[in-house]
Amino acid sequence: MSSILCFGEALIDFHAQPQGGAGQPPAFVPFAGGAPANVAVAAALLGGQARFAGMLARDMFGDFLLKSLTDLGVGTEDVARTDEARTALAFVAHDDKGDRSFSFYRPPAADLLFRPEHFRANAFDGLAVFHVCSNSLTESAIAATTVEGMRRARAAGALVSFDMNLRPALWPQGEDPLPRLWEALGEADIVKLSAEEFAAVHEGMADDATVLRRLWEGHARLLLVTDGAGPMRWYTRAGHGIIQGYRVDAVDTTAAGDAFVGGLLARLAAAGVTPAGLDALAADEAHLVGLIRYAAACGAITATRKGSFTAIPNQAEVMAFMEKHA
Repeated sequence: MSSILCFGEALIDFHAQPQGGAGQPPAFVPFAGGAPANVAVAAALLGGQARFAGMLARDMFGDFLLKSLTDLGVGTEDVARTDEARTALAFVAHDDKGDRSFSFYRPPAADLLFRPEHFRANAFDGLAVFHVCSNSLTESAIAATTVEGMRRARAAGALVSFDMNLRPALWPQGEDPLPRLWEALGEADIVKLSAEEFAAVHEGMADDATVLRRLWEGHARLLLVTDGAGPMRWYTRAGHGIIQGYRVDAVDTTAAGDAFVGGLLARLAAAGVTPAGLDALAADEAHLVGLIRYAAACGAITATRKGSFTAIPNQAEVMAFMEKHA
């Protein structure tokens, strides 16, 4: 089976825990996480051959991340290590609907130090999918590395996937992220945005049609727009549609979008979908809707569990969930 390579940050998510009683200080428990690392874990648990590429610190958290990835079946031969920076940290709080807010401790951080020369010489050989998100666009050097990876993957015949996963707090104050976001959007075959992110890329554009025209000017063939528990929208160059998601009692939505993407990419890789075959998939609405509903089930289950890597379901759990919610 061809592999899925997820590039970018792996970090520690410290999740807030219920206070033990009056006067007790808040407690935070560390979980392995980071959006592209979550996608790699999801793809591996859901039957894909997944690898993670990124820079990990030589510290206790970097060791924890490497072991967590390996234990869950993610290939780590594309991981580089450094003593020049520590592991990024994110403190996560949740509201009563499971929606989360973040406080980041990054930069400096090890993941920002990956450069094109750190990609293995054969990292892109036989690759089915290369996946990134915008957290590796927040500084010029790591942004250039991310785009270089997207271009190398395309030259090797792989699908290129971009989940914006926009975290404004990670960007330098006063810097407009849109130029770098649109550069990455222009390199991707598959784009996943939240409803808020879709609204964010509208800046200076009149309507959805204008945004889509600009997106189709690049390599994109499929756009997916998720909206939490609300309906999902899909767009191709030839059509569009709306799919109702699964209703669940969410307790923590931290990795739900990443599980959605990991499930989708695992299915695409298993089906042998190539960039040349993506238009045919997009034209087969029944097949496309089936893939999106599978991805939605992966995300829905994840939202019912606490944690990041630890919240993501395996293949058997997803199939049982879909049968129950048929």
